[in-house]
This record gives sequence, C-alpha cells and structure tokens, in this order.
Amino acid sequence: MPRTIIVTPTYNERDNLPELVERIFSLGLADTKLVVVDDNSPDGTAEVAEELAQRYPIDLIRRGQKSGLGTAYAAAFKKILPERPDYIIQMDADLSHEPEVIPQMLQEIQNCDVVLGSRYVAGGKIKNWDITRRLVSRWGNFYARLILGLPYRDLTSGFKCWRREVLEKIDLDKLSSVGYNFQIETTYRAHRLGYKVCEIPITFTERKTGVSKFNLGIILESFVKVILLRLLKSSSLF
Repeated sequence: MPRTIIVTPTYNERDNLPELVERIFSLGLADTKLVVVDDNSPDGTAEVAEELAQRYPIDLIRRGQKSGLGTAYAAAFKKILPERPDYIIQMDADLSHEPEVIPQMLQEIQNCDVVLGSRYVAGGKIKNWDITRRLVSRWGNFYARLILGLPYRDLTSGFKCWRREVLEKIDLDKLSSVGYNFQIETTYRAHRLGYKVCEIPITFTERKTGVSKFNLGIILESFVKVILLRLLKSSSLF
C-alpha cells in the first residue's frame, strides 16, 4: 500500500491540534502518519502533540525557537525523506485546510507529481477574510505568476501533496525562503524541474482560534524573494 506522511508546523495551536488530528485519522487512510513540527510553542502545543501520539500515529519534531514556516517544513522533509514515503502532504494546523480533501489529493496525485489545494480555481473558496486580505492574496499570486512565468492560480497555497521524488530533487538545502514564500519557491522549483503540477479546488477558512501569523514581513519577503528567484534562474539552482 502507498505510504503517506502528513506534515503540519505548529506555533501556539494547542486548541486546534486535537480537532485536526481527529479529523485526519477519522478518514481511515491506510499507512498514514502525522508529523507535527513545533517551534517551542509557549502554549504547550508540543505537550498536546505528545498526548495525542499515545493514541494516534504521530511523530513530534521539537525546534528550539520560532524560525519560520519554510524552515519548519524543510526540517521535517529532510527527516522523513529517508523513510521513503510515497506521498508527503503539507497543511496548516489551524483548521484553515480541511482534512477531508486529503483523499481527493491522493487520488489526483496518481495523475501528476504535485497537487496544489487551490482557492483560485473553479470551485475554490475563501471564508472569513476581509477585503484587504483578499486583495493582498490575489495581488501576491498575480505578481508571482507574472514574474516567474507560472500558470498556477494559487502559488501561495500551503495545502499540497508531493510525490517523494519531487522533494528529493528540489534540494531542500538550497531553499532560500524562511516564511510563506516557501510555498512559491517549492512549486517554482518543481515546475522548473519539469514535474507536473495539478490544482484542485479547496475551501480555505480563516482560523477560529489563535492569532494569524500573516504580517507585513511575509508580504515583503515574498516581494523580494520572487524577484531573486527570477533573477537567479539558472541550472545551478536546481
């Protein structure tokens, strides 16, 4: 049977993690485990993950401090790739991504190499965002598509399914993005390597509890990093 590992970074998600875990494992997916990457959450998220690991197949990666979403994913991917899973899924821990989409992702990955959960293809939706956040997201995706010459509608999506071979070829040590630009950079590198990327519609729901990590720094990093990716485009990067 294909083996799947789901990765979710956490920082102060103790109130959301139990529901996420229950919804994931209620899907009844065979040979699937969850990897929680916690950046020393002061609210005790890591301890909640350890308690849940007594009942569910969960591994916990503890990091010493909050070091950025991109580095959290990269650290997790490096650790799990030697286990040789067939598929790796990345998703947020704040319940903005619906675990019920995972079976559809695993079905779609049979036809491509990377599956993007997209808010901006037909059928995709966003719930509970104000107009400013919607405009920033739309503009960011348009900007990244234009600069990088990519056809995908939702380059900033954090809900993805990867074939293991793609992440092995991307060379995680060469990734330059610390924060949310990680989503753009990894898709760009996969595209440049010739892998087939597909998009499926998802409904993204803004978190109900906790504080969003979205801030001005995220916008600025993406603006600069996208330009650098375009300027530094060369075979040596990949």
